[in-house]
Amino acid sequence: MCPVIVWLNGTHGAGKTTTSAIVQQLIPDSRVFDAEKVGETLMDITPGLPETDNFQHWPPWRQLVVETARRVLDYTGGTLVMPMTVLVEQYWREISRGLAHHAIPVRHFVLHADQDTLRRRIEGEHPVPSPFRLKYLQPYAEAARTWLHAEAEVIDTTHLTPAQAALQIALRATAGSPGPVPPRPEDGY
Repeated sequence: MCPVIVWLNGTHGAGKTTTSAIVQQLIPDSRVFDAEKVGETLMDITPGLPETDNFQHWPPWRQLVVETARRVLDYTGGTLVMPMTVLVEQYWREISRGLAHHAIPVRHFVLHADQDTLRRRIEGEHPVPSPFRLKYLQPYAEAARTWLHAEAEVIDTTHLTPAQAALQIALRATAGSPGPVPPRPEDGY
């Protein structure tokens, strides 16, 4: 199988991290690459890079994500499952163009849930909900409305378990079928 990236997009609370671990188990010869670690590395540079509220605003983050994914796939082959929120269209275009330049196909999925569900999930994670995570609900809604959902296969996780969402993603990513996967009784329906 040709190296490929399965990118799981969506805002905080959609289930990207949990779902990505399950997708990795379902797709043979796959690995999870959390591009947030690239941002954490850049945040550790001292003295720090120019002040920002989001490491994605640093051009090196976007370039290093492409280069790291390319190098890992050159080394291992297989599939990289990448759970990472990208809500700025320009940044997504830069990353996807960079991967295309290296002839790396990307299956782009957005894990979606309605705003109430996302808020409930974020607020339920910790006794004090993360203001950082909550502040991305509106930018996600705007990105979903204007460009993001048109750029990806949308998996509505509002009423799905992570295992059910992962199964849909794995089946679509490996079979190339854009349609929904019918639920199975053992998936909780």
